[in-house]
Amino acid sequence: MTRGPATPLPSPKARRRLREAASLTQTQLAERVGVAPGTVRAWESGRTTPRGRKREAYAKLLKTLAEEEESAARQAARTPQPAPPPKTEPTGDRASAPEACPGAEAEPEPGPGPEPEPGPEPEPEPVAMPMREPAPESQPRSTREPVPEPRPAPAPLTPAQAFDALYEFSAPALVRQTFLLTGRREQARESVERAFQTAWERWPEVARDRDPVGWVRATAYEYALSPWQRFRPRHRHPEPPPADPGDRTLLNTLLRLPPRHRRTLVLYDGVGLDLPETAAETEASTPAAAHRLLRAREAVAGRLPALADPQVLHRRLAELASNERLGAARPPTVRRGGERRARFRTRAAIAFTVALIGTTALTVRTAPTHYEPPVSPGQAVRGVPPRVAPGSLSDEELELRQKLRDQMQHGPERLSPQLE
Repeated sequence: MTRGPATPLPSPKARRRLREAASLTQTQLAERVGVAPGTVRAWESGRTTPRGRKREAYAKLLKTLAEEEESAARQAARTPQPAPPPKTEPTGDRASAPEACPGAEAEPEPGPGPEPEPGPEPEPEPVAMPMREPAPESQPRSTREPVPEPRPAPAPLTPAQAFDALYEFSAPALVRQTFLLTGRREQARESVERAFQTAWERWPEVARDRDPVGWVRATAYEYALSPWQRFRPRHRHPEPPPADPGDRTLLNTLLRLPPRHRRTLVLYDGVGLDLPETAAETEASTPAAAHRLLRAREAVAGRLPALADPQVLHRRLAELASNERLGAARPPTVRRGGERRARFRTRAAIAFTVALIGTTALTVRTAPTHYEPPVSPGQAVRGVPPRVAPGSLSDEELELRQKLRDQMQHGPERLSPQLE
């Protein structure tokens, strides 16, 4: 399950190059797009990708910077270059010129003598035209070399085939690199699989990227170094360390480093990236990445003095990653797992939306339409005699009732309609 193509964006390295070519800082670019400087830093490192209106504004701004750079390059190309200085002829007497060029006649200097009589002009010497070599005789058809038939153009790869090729090419190395960051085999494998599943969900964007492996590597490292990993039950149970004592000591030294220093050391001395690429992938400036690299090397050399040389450290990191048997799942399995996860999330979002709509409708249906004040709780009233139980009337009460019944009831007469 893939998403629709969004607005195309250049690669993270090209984004950073366009900004630096325009002499803009990350803060200035963030103000023009309307985001925070940290967001621009994450975009340029490939850690995150803009979406929605921010993506449209960012793509439009990068397109403007690219057009300005192209116009500046064209203007520089149109500017005439300064002509090369003329070649200086060797100095010498005029009389020695004919000796330098044998066969060249010296021009006579004009003088006041009489002009020579015109004579018959000499016929021009025939110019030797280069003769074209005769074409070789046509050979019989049987002795000619067979003309190779044009090969048909290879059919373009489908998205699934391109994804499988990228996975088979880079997944084993990424699993070993991630193991150097986490020291856990299962977590390294899961991080790489999650990164490739995310890449499959955003495959149109990853396929157009200039460095798809770097995109997946940044996502895998981010997932592997997430602080939420420590809350998983699997993290509470340690895995068996490497069998070799040297590998075990080096791995423990790496795990003692801060995550940022460890990641910088693995990218520069393990993967082999240069300093600007390492800084871009770790979302840091080049001086900050250099400082982290020096601190990490000092910490490793403090515990293992034999690894003070960067070449030796690079070789030992490669050996440590290669000694572990770390396998990766098959590409179709990873791709189907990502599709199942995407379907599950989609269905969960639909179910949550339906439940929210149903709850809202039920609330609107059963909600009261008018305000009913609450009944105050009853309170005991003191000073009132208790109510007497019913019984027979006394003589005075009977006499009073009879008197009320016998008296005439005075009041307005009853009106009855009458015809006039």
